[in-house]
Amino acid sequence: MSLQLYDTLSRQIKPLHPEDGRIFRFYCCGPTVYGPAHIGNFRTFINQDILRRTLEVAGLNTRHVRNLTDVDDKTIAAANREGCSLREITDRWTDRFHEDSEKLGLLPPHEEPRATDHIQAQIDMIVRLVEIGHAYATDEGSVYFRVSSYDDYGKLSRLKEREITHDHAPAGSDRMDADEYERDSVCDFALWKSHKPTDGSVSWDSPWGPGHPGWHIECSAMSRIYLGDTFDLHAGGVDLLFPHHENEIAQSEASNGKPFARHWFHNTHLMVEGQKMSKSLGNLFTVADAIERGYGPRALRYVLMSGHYRQQLNFTWASMNAATSAIKRIDKAAAHLAEASGRSIDQINSEIGHSPANGSEWNGLQKAWQALCDDLNVPAALGGFFKAIPELESKKNRDEAILAQDRMHRFLYALGLLPETMQSVTAPEEIIALANERWAAKESKDYATADRLRAKLTETGWKVLDRKDGFDLEPL
Repeated sequence: MSLQLYDTLSRQIKPLHPEDGRIFRFYCCGPTVYGPAHIGNFRTFINQDILRRTLEVAGLNTRHVRNLTDVDDKTIAAANREGCSLREITDRWTDRFHEDSEKLGLLPPHEEPRATDHIQAQIDMIVRLVEIGHAYATDEGSVYFRVSSYDDYGKLSRLKEREITHDHAPAGSDRMDADEYERDSVCDFALWKSHKPTDGSVSWDSPWGPGHPGWHIECSAMSRIYLGDTFDLHAGGVDLLFPHHENEIAQSEASNGKPFARHWFHNTHLMVEGQKMSKSLGNLFTVADAIERGYGPRALRYVLMSGHYRQQLNFTWASMNAATSAIKRIDKAAAHLAEASGRSIDQINSEIGHSPANGSEWNGLQKAWQALCDDLNVPAALGGFFKAIPELESKKNRDEAILAQDRMHRFLYALGLLPETMQSVTAPEEIIALANERWAAKESKDYATADRLRAKLTETGWKVLDRKDGFDLEPL
């Protein structure tokens, strides 16, 4: 089954296939490494990871490029605040990003170029744009893209169909020097920024004098190096659609004379407890924040993928509790199939990781897989998966269990939720006695005593999970 995905440019759901018939090439806008990536950032990266994994499970080879923005207004400002070099600040937060990505199960990209390692390629593209009249230099040594020279500007964001706060302006009369600016602004944007005293030691030589690239040009230059003038898909958060992605299209197509990306994949915003994420509200949570509260990274990944990528997702700490239970249910089903098949969870995970499947027969998971292929509908895919678990667990014959185990692990590989071996923890005798006393009170309908004993168990670090015929104890 081919993967169908919504394309922001055409506003249609379209099938994904590699243009060259061999390798699906896609570019993802990576982090700006001036501080820790928050869970909203990782929602985007997780959905991109699921896209790649699903393509691979469907039998396609991929080439995944994700950049690191290590020079822009934000990184320079962070280095100035901390009194260190640009490289020191960006290396520190790049390492943190990689650590968090590994915890969340993100596959490393095949290429991860840094903007500062490709300054000359960016200069070369700017020189080309100046030569053909799409860009111009100013007296102070900056270079701007002339928006009015590119007729298709705004085709991705449908800018011409929306309210415009700045009209197309004659060259030099309306320029935007900031890397990020107000939506619906139509003005010439910076390709090269002349050196300012506040830039400190951050500077490179160029035909226009010392300075550094603007934010947008790096992705155009690096995607061209690693993927060619035209590639299969470009991905990023919806907040990058305008101006970043719009500017990428303009400068790339003006420079190369060829289409830029064949497909555009955008992820919508994450809300936190019903509110927009912001520093002022103190809700820019990180992976470390979730771990410090006692949650596992797999539960965090589960929550961040649980909503459709084209719809806002509301993150709550209550949803983390539900995700923790869902992860335990996955591991329990995997443990059952491991026992029935005689193959350990680690063994099958290793085989899956090295050998993505063609997914021709899904052994009860067909609807779940179909949902994943239909515009990456992860919520429907998860629903189909949990509905299929009883059927998977019913396999007693070893051959049937092996097939079910193979399909289940391949499906979970696509989601990045490969199961782990459940760790058995035995509660101390006094805790078991307290839990038995609470169960007896509950059975005799003495709910006040049962609640008091449950609270006491919680205080001692144990959680009670009631079943119809008894209870389980888990350490908090």
